[in-house]
Amino acid sequence: MLPFGKDEYLERIENTKLRMMQFGLDVLLVSDPANMNYLTGYDGWSFYTPQAVVVALALDEPICIVRGIDLNGAKVTTHLDESNLIGYPDEYVQNKRKHPMDFVAEELEARGLARGTIGVEMDAYFFTAACAEALQQSLPNATFKNAYTLVNWIRMIKSPQELAYMRQAARILEKVMAVAIEAVAPGRRQCDAAAEILAAQARGTAEFGGDYTAIVPMLPSGIGTSTPHLTWSDQPFARGEATILELAGCRMRYHCPQARTVFLGAPPQRLSDAAKVVVEGLNAVIGTARPGVTCEEVEGVWRGVIAKAGIVKDSRIGYSCGLNYPPDWGEHTISLRPGDKTVLQPDMTIHVIPGIWQDDWGIEISECIHLTETGAEPLARTTRELIVKD
Repeated sequence: MLPFGKDEYLERIENTKLRMMQFGLDVLLVSDPANMNYLTGYDGWSFYTPQAVVVALALDEPICIVRGIDLNGAKVTTHLDESNLIGYPDEYVQNKRKHPMDFVAEELEARGLARGTIGVEMDAYFFTAACAEALQQSLPNATFKNAYTLVNWIRMIKSPQELAYMRQAARILEKVMAVAIEAVAPGRRQCDAAAEILAAQARGTAEFGGDYTAIVPMLPSGIGTSTPHLTWSDQPFARGEATILELAGCRMRYHCPQARTVFLGAPPQRLSDAAKVVVEGLNAVIGTARPGVTCEEVEGVWRGVIAKAGIVKDSRIGYSCGLNYPPDWGEHTISLRPGDKTVLQPDMTIHVIPGIWQDDWGIEISECIHLTETGAEPLARTTRELIVKD
């Protein structure tokens, strides 16, 4: 059963075609697995080999082209007619003499789509230089154009059903974070805590299960808190050290991320003081974020709070999030930082993560927020503070 009604998929496709016309595109090759899912429902761990959804102004329905052994996965998970589901032979997989995009090019040629302007997602994780080269060599009569994040920007505004899944992800996250906080204890191995977190993410709630998240549990501890993107080791948690938990709940591929910091024992004054500043700044951002305000205006409120405390932070403090696959749950559109003049709109969802990382310590306390018609509301309800465990 598809997670959305067919009418919602058709609306997404129509919105994509309208954006394509604005960009001057006749055809769009979608390689980002989240965008493929958004347009067709396709859901499989097959993105490690080249694949694509083809959206063409001349076609009523997209074409989904995947590896042959994944074709039945497309039949099971998409709303597309079977005539528009195509599997390429395995001889194209990891073969120096031919490339899956050669096969895609042949399909475009066969359907009269080999001329005109073709948009490709040049910066998508799974659209490689080899993909681009194969298409250009196989379709000499086409003009190629970087479509950047065309579909991502459409995804940024969530439908009621998308928001419902994100709220369910938030309920999962609340359970996951509670398990994680409990699991951080002196002498306990980080890997054992990670195992409990992963189990809680998959288990979900009594009402609905959870999906695998686009980012594995981030669990930097001790001096590791000075940087945001460390996972776990088999070392034990130590009294007198902090551990950052950056986790998410995921439901139908929709994420609700959140970060909290746990300290075992009596925290040093600098960490306690930083926590107060981070929470004050985070609260100010949530109170400021609303439709009509720009991203840089929201970030400016945070910057004003930390300036009073003498703290400097160069990296962004937030980004849009929602539907995604590894390696990232961010949508690669808006960022809460100076210079981003994007105007916020209702039903955007943003992970506000004003983390502070210093030479030998750090702290993260974050929230995933939903922009309503009048303001912003956090999706999850975990206590917003430095968590101290004796």
